[in-house]
Amino acid sequence: MSKSRYLVTGAAGFIGAAVSHGLLSRGHEVVGIDNMNPYYDVRLKEARLRRLEGNRPFRFIALDLADRQGMASLFETDRFDVVINLAAQAGVRYSIENPLAYVDSNLVGFGHVLEGCRKQGVRHLVYASSSSVYGRNRKVPFSVSDNVDHPVSLYAATKKANELMAYTYSHLYGLPATGLRFFTVYGPWGRPDMAYFLFTKALFEGKTIRVFNHGKMRRDFTYIDDIVEGVLRVSERIPVPRPLPENENSVWSEEPPHRVYNIGNNNPESLLHFIEVLERLTGCEARKEFLPMQPGDVPETYADIEALVADVGFRPATSLEQGLERFVRWYREYYRV
Repeated sequence: MSKSRYLVTGAAGFIGAAVSHGLLSRGHEVVGIDNMNPYYDVRLKEARLRRLEGNRPFRFIALDLADRQGMASLFETDRFDVVINLAAQAGVRYSIENPLAYVDSNLVGFGHVLEGCRKQGVRHLVYASSSSVYGRNRKVPFSVSDNVDHPVSLYAATKKANELMAYTYSHLYGLPATGLRFFTVYGPWGRPDMAYFLFTKALFEGKTIRVFNHGKMRRDFTYIDDIVEGVLRVSERIPVPRPLPENENSVWSEEPPHRVYNIGNNNPESLLHFIEVLERLTGCEARKEFLPMQPGDVPETYADIEALVADVGFRPATSLEQGLERFVRWYREYYRV
């Protein structure tokens, strides 16, 4: 895609800031919005923004997706070729304690994004979904063709709802939209509430780390640079209506311009191995407290990425050891440990 104008929501967040950097490096113009909520240390969000604001052309607007008038004004006064929606109230466990925060941001806010895209005629909406939509599914690897009607957290339910909302807008209004189910994203400038960040902090401070499900967890850890590359490639591949197989009992002849892809490393790692790698990289031995499974959690995630490979030609390739080494190096520098 030639030089384009992008709106990135959640631009001060972990993935949003990284995607904005990637777009700027490819010569695109980026308008970033974020509500800068205090779910975790706002100073980290501000530091991410400072790195972005040193680039041109990047412009930041403090705005909450749930602000209907503010979002309407944004789309009325600015023109965007592509919208990448990465803003959301994050965190599976937090959704159990504060469900209405997820309704406001992930449902109401996403509705405002869809309306803005529809009214402005945006060429492509790319939006963040999550591996959490697979919920209680037992078949692995998780495929985009699997049924995802059994979420185990409200966060997961809102992400499934986003996919349904986007599909409907594609069907009714012809809005090209692509949903991306991210699998356990990690790396420098990440979220302090995530396990790898908490583990690293505890290791350096000599504190006990909590290991849930008695360590019998597997995650498809996906490095941030691979996520960015996947998002950028997908943003440049605008979906078109797709013909359906003939069925004499159906009035529909084609699928709307809507796609969903998994973006994961396609290689789940055990949580205990993950901790061992961190121990080696930090030079610290972990003190572990083994606990039962937490509500809203799942024992394993594993991405089937064949649809992404077939349509976009991209396969994540960063190993866990490479990714964690880069993260630990950044953590030492940023927190001066």
